[in-house]
Amino acid sequence: MTHPHRTDFPFLEALLAAPTPVVTEVKRLDSHGYDLLGSRTPVKIVDAYEAAGAPCISVVTGRWFGGSPALLRDVAAITKLPLLQKDFITRKDQVRTAKELGASAVLLTAALLPRSSMRTLVTECLLSGLTPFVEITSEAELETVHHPDECVIAVNNKDIKKRERGGADLGRSLDLLPALRAAGTPCPVSASGIDSPQAAAELLDAGFGGLLVGTSLLRSGAPADWVSAVTRARKELTLR
Repeated sequence: MTHPHRTDFPFLEALLAAPTPVVTEVKRLDSHGYDLLGSRTPVKIVDAYEAAGAPCISVVTGRWFGGSPALLRDVAAITKLPLLQKDFITRKDQVRTAKELGASAVLLTAALLPRSSMRTLVTECLLSGLTPFVEITSEAELETVHHPDECVIAVNNKDIKKRERGGADLGRSLDLLPALRAAGTPCPVSASGIDSPQAAAELLDAGFGGLLVGTSLLRSGAPADWVSAVTRARKELTLR
């Protein structure tokens, strides 16, 4: 199979080029159903993310978090930043719809996909010019990833089977990082439960190429300050 060149994948390129590679997120509800947007419109949130220097944005369209495909379409209409659609994608037609709605990347959750489906969906993403953003929680799940060298592979620090309502285990990311590197992903990511700039800085210092931060940034109300704090914390780590 012949894939487009990596430069045809703007989500991956933006993440690799970012000085502080934090994927920010537009999400209506947290895992417990609490409102994260308040009186803020998606326009205000996206403006704040752009001002913070976000390389790309995750848009949660899954119903669990109060999302819908319309939210992705709306965000795509107000920003040129590459967008990740976060939902439970299980069929090729959903990949095509993501592209039509304005996505540059699609979440594929390894825990929910048989190996054959993972192969089909990764292939469909690559042929469509979409970055497969594959979420794993174990080495066994990592082994199911087709073309890992062309995927962003993210460790979910929470348990999807509990609808991400439990606590986060950032140690899971650190434990799996060597396996992600060995698999050849160009951008290993730690996702979910990163609740402070210090934790973010430590994950980046450990060797992660990107982070996905949703709830903490939305609750902070000041994404630029949060990202600046990550930058300061990283500098402090290098001086130790």
